[in-house]
Amino acid sequence: MKIEQLIVQYLYNNKTVTLQDIGSFTISPDIIIPADNDKQEVLPDGAISYEYNPKAKMDEGLVEFVMQQTRKIRPLAASDLESYSILSKQFLNIGKPMIIEGLGTLLKNQFGEYVFNQSHLSNSRLEPAAQPIKEKIDEDISFSSPGAKQSSKKGLAITLSIILIGLIVGALYYFLKKEDTAVQKTEPVTNTVSETPIINNNTDTTKKDSTVKPVADSTKQIAKVNDGYTFKVVIKEYPTRAAAQKAYTRLTNYGHTIILTTIDSTLYRLSIPFTTELSDSLRAKDSLAKFFRAKTFIDRN
Repeated sequence: MKIEQLIVQYLYNNKTVTLQDIGSFTISPDIIIPADNDKQEVLPDGAISYEYNPKAKMDEGLVEFVMQQTRKIRPLAASDLESYSILSKQFLNIGKPMIIEGLGTLLKNQFGEYVFNQSHLSNSRLEPAAQPIKEKIDEDISFSSPGAKQSSKKGLAITLSIILIGLIVGALYYFLKKEDTAVQKTEPVTNTVSETPIINNNTDTTKKDSTVKPVADSTKQIAKVNDGYTFKVVIKEYPTRAAAQKAYTRLTNYGHTIILTTIDSTLYRLSIPFTTELSDSLRAKDSLAKFFRAKTFIDRN
């Protein structure tokens, strides 16, 4: 189910919707469009209005609606909406239109503001989501045991889902554990050095023992040149530091080791560092792509 469809359906139901950092859309209270209507309704001129607001906050009602329709937990639903807003702004900034079927089109004018052109055809029909499967998986995991399965097909679907989740979590744990082990092996036994690549504007977490002396070991010198890691896997990119810092804080609170890198004034990256061999980089990238549901890539800088 597409985020655009959920945004339009929420607007039809609630008469107003706000997109983060973009603005608010309002539909006339006289316009009534039945939900899941296969027939397109004709919208008169002025039926939908738009208010530009580059500082608009996330619409909590919209987040709840996405959770209900997709059966996703709140952080994932909010992340989907945040990613949609960021991607839409990137298209608008390079002169491409933001098209929402059943709502209209946004364009960026010469003054840097967004201009709205209303659509004249509604789009209230939602694509069917795979909700029954997710509901059954959640219910069986929470309340039933293997002996309570009613059919072999249902049991097979649950088993495959659990195995898939286990493989993703296990792969992430393996790489993070292997990273910690590699760091410990490169440090002298008689010294206590605590270094971390996490970049945090609030707290300086990098501590070094002043008694540590230069080490001639080549592996230790390589680790220092690369700031303690062999490669990084980029999991997210943001156009503003505020958005990147917000995502950085959220992910570190979940216990992830994150590096926030400034590429330029319009590009900020969130990466996870690894000290394992470069041959493990593709496996790490694929595992993190599945875990974070993002387009990851390797950054060896």
